[in-house]
This record gives sequence, C-alpha cells and structure tokens, in this order.
Amino acid sequence: MSYSNYITGTLIISGMLLFSSCKGKKETPAPATGTAVTVYTATPGGHVDGGIAISGKVEALQTAQLSTRLMGTITRMYVKTGDRVRRGQTLASISSQDISAKRAQTNAAILEAEANVKNAQKDFDRFTNLYNKQSASAKELDNVTLQYNAAKARLEAATQMKNEVNAIGAYSTITAPFDGVVTQRLADEGNMASPGMPLLVVEQNTQLQISATVSEDQVGLLKKGSKAQVEIKAVGKTIECVVNEISPSSQMTGGQFEIKLSIPDAQKKDLYAGMYVNVFIPVTGAAVTSQTNGKVLVPTSSLVLNDQLTGIYTISSNNTALLRWVRTGKVYGEQTEILSGLAANETFIQKADGKLYNGVSVTVKK
Repeated sequence: MSYSNYITGTLIISGMLLFSSCKGKKETPAPATGTAVTVYTATPGGHVDGGIAISGKVEALQTAQLSTRLMGTITRMYVKTGDRVRRGQTLASISSQDISAKRAQTNAAILEAEANVKNAQKDFDRFTNLYNKQSASAKELDNVTLQYNAAKARLEAATQMKNEVNAIGAYSTITAPFDGVVTQRLADEGNMASPGMPLLVVEQNTQLQISATVSEDQVGLLKKGSKAQVEIKAVGKTIECVVNEISPSSQMTGGQFEIKLSIPDAQKKDLYAGMYVNVFIPVTGAAVTSQTNGKVLVPTSSLVLNDQLTGIYTISSNNTALLRWVRTGKVYGEQTEILSGLAANETFIQKADGKLYNGVSVTVKK
C-alpha cells in the first residue's frame, strides 16, 4: 500500500466516525429561566352606562382676525407667526398717502371756516349794536344772523370731516386688540391690502378652553358645572374639566349643540389651540346607555404606550406574555375602544403583579 492510499483511507474512516458521532447526539432545549409573573386576565367589555362620549378640540378663549378698511400697500409688518404681542402694540402699517392728502384738505377747510366765522361774528356784533340803537333794520340783522350761523355750520362740518379722516386713517395702523400670540400671518410687506381682507390672526393662547358638540338627545342631560374626563392623546394625558357653557340653539351649528369646557390652569401646560380631544361626561339617563353597545372596550390602564404605538398584552399558547399592537378609538371614562387588533372574545392581561415583557412566563390568577 502506498503512502497516499494510506492517508486517503485514514481520512475516510475519520469522516465516518465523526458523522456517526454527530448523528447520535441529540439537542436538548435550554430550560426556561426566570420566575413566572402572576397576571389577572379579562375579556373586552361592550357597554358603558351613564356617560356621553364626544370628540372636541382645544381652542383659544378669544381669537381675532385683523383686517383694515383701507385699500393700500402694506408698508411694514412688525410681527411674524409665533410672536407674543401686547394690547395696543402696532402690528402692521398700510400706506395712507390719500388719507394724508384728505387730512390736509380738511385742515385747510377748517382754517377757512374759522376765518369766515370770525368775520361773520364781527358783522353780527356790529349789526346787533346798530339794531339796538335803531340804526339798522330787523331784516338786516336777520340776514347777518343767518350768515353767522351758516359760517358756524360750515366750521362744524369741516371739523367733523377731519374726525372722519382721522378715523379712517386709524385703519392704516393695525394694533393688537388684546394680549396674545400671532398664530397666522396672512400677508407680507408689499402686498395690497383691501377692506375686509384678513392680515393677521391673534389668539389669546394663555386662556384655553375645549369646544365640543352634542346631539339633541344628549343636550338635555347636561348642565353647567358637570365634570368631564378629557383625554388629550397629543400629550398623553387625561384631565378633568368642567362644563361652563351650553348653547341653547343648534340653528347655526348643523343640528348640534355646542358646549364649552374650562381647563384648570395647572393643566394648560403643553396644550395648544387646535389639539383634538376625547371627552367623556358621566350623566344619568337611558338615552346614553346604548352608545357603546357592540364596541370592544378595555381598561385604559391595561394599554401599553410605546411612542406612537399602542399595545395590549395577551397570553400565548406557551403560557407567556405576548404584546399585541392595537388601534384605539374613543375613550369612555376609564375605558378605551379597540378598533382592531383584539377581538371581543379574546383574553387579555388586565394587570400583573410584576413587570411584563414579550416571552415572560405568566401564571393566571383566578
């Protein structure tokens, strides 16, 4: 046997022994580690008694769209969006050369009218003395008196014309009507302003409230002072508000009755006008008990928030916690509607005695 054949045979035998060794070895799964977490389970509910659930939004207590009565070019815009302003502060200026010309004309007319009044008064005084001395007739005194009164009337007309010009000229300067913030700048320097065209929007953003609407079968169940739970998803918190205004008419709001809710000062931080909210107002009455029938509802405390995602823990077939992402809807008091991701007959983990995470072993406590 050659040396090369000996080496080849040795390699073949070694490979066969290695293959047999690997084939006979069986893998055993690693044992589970960690202590099982005790959990309490539940199934979604579908009914909430005694409450009105509606949508609304945060709005400024006072909002003003500022415009002008002049037709002219915007010469200066002193503010931009986001600037805070004080009441009476100048925000914009509009070219008013024609107003300046009319003001000059009225000033000249006033000077002329004042001179005519002085001259007519001298004639009136002189003819009055002559009439008292029986040196002038009553007809002559009447004519002079009429001329004097006409001169005074022309002076008054010129003065009122100046007041009108000054009033119109005031619209060449746009000022803030109250303390607030500029939320919209709708024009720039060089643009043409026209009567009624909005230039700026100012909101009193330090004073916020919530606006919502209710149907005709719900408005009768509300009263001023009613407390409401308001969920603001944008900032991830729920606050308690109070109904302080209920509109008695729905004629201008499409058959819906508008209500206003006051926000506690301590809860206004991080809130901005335009944020959408879910409002739940606890009330008593059969008219509101059917609005959540058929909905998949779970306790809000059972939900898991992760950035923009919302999830809820369920139990897998291996008896471990399984986080499932869901899409939520309206909030009804302490319960949240599940639109997708969890069926009405599925079991979820309502609460746990320990920390939950994907794959942790759980023990269901009855």
